[in-house]
Amino acid sequence: MELKNKKINFLGDSITEGHGTSAKDKIYWSLIGKNEGATVRGYGIGGTRFAKQTKPSENPLFDLDFCTRAVEMDPDADIVVIFGGTNDYGHGDAPIGTPADRTNDTFYGACHQLFTTLIERYPQAVIAVMTPLHRTGDDIPHLGNRIADTVTLLDYVRIIREVAEIYSLPVLDLYASSGICPSVTCHREAFVPDGLHPNDAGHEIIARKLANFLKTL
Repeated sequence: MELKNKKINFLGDSITEGHGTSAKDKIYWSLIGKNEGATVRGYGIGGTRFAKQTKPSENPLFDLDFCTRAVEMDPDADIVVIFGGTNDYGHGDAPIGTPADRTNDTFYGACHQLFTTLIERYPQAVIAVMTPLHRTGDDIPHLGNRIADTVTLLDYVRIIREVAEIYSLPVLDLYASSGICPSVTCHREAFVPDGLHPNDAGHEIIARKLANFLKTL
């Protein structure tokens, strides 16, 4: 698919908002707009999650979940890219749930609701999903308030892949193939200094991989 002159919406969290970059024009979606001649729109809000929080967060912005915000983006997109899930693992308190869930009260349900909402809102658009990147300590189970959930980031990645496949949505698996691994010191220093948010160099990698991926669709 040719990206030139395409209108692309990017729904995400703090990485899409640009936390960790030196300027807005260094964010991965801004780079795609500049390099590919596309009209790009970033809808990133730091701290946000796919699923609805059970208890209100200290920062109300964190509770603007992806499912709620999906219907607030510009409606004329040719491409919609979803990039999130790391905050559901990191500090969300919604349970993982089951594959049968269809509400945003669980992570499984939120994936189903988010993907179907976007398909219905953008029936002619290409909808693509990016999995979370690796982050420091992502092999540590996070309990939080999720009773009986002892899950790692990889569990969330697997659910995103699983549910996207149900709806035949293409997935760019950054967890598996971004080339960014912050548990390796040289990678952390070069691409993701705080262990979570890519810097300018990290966003260049994401932009390149995403652009190449979208061109195959």
